[in-house]
Amino acid sequence: MKKINLLMIGFLTMATIISGCSMFGLDKQVDYEFQKNILDAHINKSAKQYLLDRGKNPIVPNDTIFKWMQLGLEYAGIDLAEYEKPGRTFVFLKNEAIRVLPTRTTNGVLVTTSNVPTAGMWFSFPLVSKNTDGTLKLKTDGSVDGVPVKNWSDYPKEDVRNFFLSLIALENYGFENGTTTNSSLPTLLPSGTSATDKSLLGWYLAGTTPNLNVSGDRILNRVNSLTPGQVYGFDPESRLNFRIVSSDYSPLRYNDATNAATAGLLATNGQIHVFGALIYPWRY
Repeated sequence: MKKINLLMIGFLTMATIISGCSMFGLDKQVDYEFQKNILDAHINKSAKQYLLDRGKNPIVPNDTIFKWMQLGLEYAGIDLAEYEKPGRTFVFLKNEAIRVLPTRTTNGVLVTTSNVPTAGMWFSFPLVSKNTDGTLKLKTDGSVDGVPVKNWSDYPKEDVRNFFLSLIALENYGFENGTTTNSSLPTLLPSGTSATDKSLLGWYLAGTTPNLNVSGDRILNRVNSLTPGQVYGFDPESRLNFRIVSSDYSPLRYNDATNAATAGLLATNGQIHVFGALIYPWRY
């Protein structure tokens, strides 16, 4: 009898909960027809204005995701009018693609603990030293004897300028004309431009044909000595590659290495693809 009473109590409790959905304003489950919507990729402004609106003086407070990109362009002396010219494709870099600083949480507040980057361009392409014979100076463990970059001005201005010129393509590329195979687009960077040997960027040999391992992944060819006539750090043909990849959140890949954080933004003068991780400004 006790067991029957317990079962009855459980049944009545469930009945009360179910009926309570309507009693307390919560309707019982009903069929819902999903309406598929496509987000509008148009930003209704030029690439330049989009950069400034989210740069060092943003429209929305603290929305400074392109602050360090803007500061780099200013240091390089690049006229932002280049970001207003039509028919182009622009590679935008979020702050973390350039520098990531170590942090910790103190009393619920996130604070930066050092100005020495732990990821991004400034970490991966540090300033380097050379041996007396001109070769790259290494530590005893074989790693590069580098000095961390803490500001754009640590790099030669010409390297920063050429870096950003290589991120402006002279053709329009997006999801409407992209494919799963690489499309090579010409950029503003003059052909044959090589990075200086002041940072590790200038110690990566750049080629004109794919350099892949057996798995099909890209091989980065860092060298310890430089050969006259070779191009280092930038694409010898002044081109960049884009291709569409099977990824829900990052469906576009740059130079077979880095997926976009946001791709296919339609500015009034071209397309913008935003990257939030280190990029390599040469194809092969």
